[in-house]
Formats: sequence, structure tokens, C-alpha cells
Amino acid sequence: MFLAAAQTLWICMVSAQELAPRAYVITPSQLNVVTVTWSFYDGTINYNGSLPVSGAVGTYQVPSLTYYRSFSMFGRSANAVASLPYGRGTFEGTVTGAGLRLYRSGLLDSVYRLSVNLMGGRAMPIPEFSRWKQKTLLGVSVKVVPPTGQYDPTKLINWGTNRWSFKPELGYSRRFRALVLDSYAGVWFFTSNSDFWSRNVYYSGTRTQSQSPIGAFEGHLSYDIKPRLWISLDGNYWFGGETSIGGVKNSLSKESNSRLGGTFSMPITKHQSIKVSYSNGTYIRFGGNYQNVSAAWQYSWIGKLR
Repeated sequence: MFLAAAQTLWICMVSAQELAPRAYVITPSQLNVVTVTWSFYDGTINYNGSLPVSGAVGTYQVPSLTYYRSFSMFGRSANAVASLPYGRGTFEGTVTGAGLRLYRSGLLDSVYRLSVNLMGGRAMPIPEFSRWKQKTLLGVSVKVVPPTGQYDPTKLINWGTNRWSFKPELGYSRRFRALVLDSYAGVWFFTSNSDFWSRNVYYSGTRTQSQSPIGAFEGHLSYDIKPRLWISLDGNYWFGGETSIGGVKNSLSKESNSRLGGTFSMPITKHQSIKVSYSNGTYIRFGGNYQNVSAAWQYSWIGKLR
């Protein structure tokens, strides 16, 4: 049971807890962006009385490398993103009176996203884009997380999940002069993990873990101080995600959580910018109540891959 919850909490952290302001803004065609991000997480883990666990905490770092490319799809602005994260950190807690401390390091599952504008943003070369003004944007995206991360079914906690995850999402963005309002609605779907905490001294065979879909809502209000220099207020809410092992459901693992934070982005040269963000849990029914600090460096250019 403790392992079922541990795996679920990790999924919550890397997927539903994300906050991404301006995810559906339009960029000129053939824009390339390379981003190096360092994220720090620290906080408690709430099991909602479902397990005999107390004092559960986690502290870890997640550096990641991300590549973004914009292009035209049926005349509409579109983009593709690929991200490769790596994690290292410790997890501690008391289980039925016994202290437990674990250290893990390794690759997380890679993340891929395809986004297409449906309204308000056709594909544009940079001369046309420089004259374009945003009004109302509507777009769709799909995020895919394949099981590429480090995973050992005999271990307590893994960075990888040994299953596929998919998130279709609808995104809305509206500009009011210097203000930009963003709102997204999506659903996470998961395949089953057919080798969940198996083939060890506790379970000689294999076990299958399943998880119900997680609904996710996200909202942002950002303000342009000047071109490429902006700040935002970020928040989200996600729910669902009840887990089961071998068909036996754990109703106490159902989530109803939210986070609130802020983001600051500024240019440092024509091609480079930095972005800093902070967020914390506002209400966590089940899962990791982490505070998160992230810093990112971006390098961008227009044209073919170099």
C-alpha cells in the first residue's frame, strides 16, 4: 500500500502540478528555443489517512533540457516540444513506527507536446508576425509521456513510471492591452503498470497498477512590463486519479488539489532570456504538498536547425 501511494504521488508531481503561463501564445514560424531548467522541490506528503505513514517529506532537484520548434500546420501556428528531465533527491518518513530514508537519482520519463492554434493565430513568418497583435486565441494540444525513465520494479520509489501517459488539452488566451489572461482544461489518461513493485522479497510475482483519469484546470494572469519582460500570477486545480492494484481500488487515493504561484521572465540579450518561478500547494487532499522554485535559461533563433 505504501508503494502504491508513493508511485501515485510522483505522477501527481510531474504532471498535474505543472504551471505553464502563456503556453498557447503565438510565435513566428521556424522559431527554435533551447531551454535549460533547474527545479527544486521540498515539502510534505499527505496520505489522507490511507496509510500508517507520518512525517513523510521529499527534497529533490530536477534539471531538464527542452527543445521547442514552431511551424505551420494546415496554415495555423503550431509547435512541438520535447523535454528530457533528470532527478536526484531524498524521501523520508515513518512507516508503522519505523523510520525510512531513500535516495534516488536517474532519468525521469521524457515529455513530448504538440500544440496547434485553432483560432486567432495563423502561421506567420517573422516580418508579418512583428506587425501582428494578439486578441483572442484558442488552441489544442496533446502531451505524451512515454515510459523512458529509470524504473526498477523491485524498488520502493522510481523516477520512471513504467507506463504511458496522455493529456489532451484545450487552451484559451486573451490579451487586454498589457494584460494576458490564459486558461486551460485537460485530462490525464494513463495505461496500466503491469510490473508494479514486483519480483522482490515482498511479492515474488508481478502486479498491475491502474489509475483513473485526472482532470486538470489551469489559469494565469500576466502583465507585460515591456516587450519580453513580464510577470504572472499562476494557479491550478486537479482532481481524480484513484488508484487500484490488481483491480482493488483505494478510494482514499482520490485527489482534489490546487497550487498557486508566480512567474517572472526577462530578456538578457536578443537571443537569450531567463525565467524564474515559485509555487506552493494551497490545498492538498492527497499527494505531495511541495514548494517549488525553478530557474530557466533560454536561447532562441529563427530558421533551420543549426
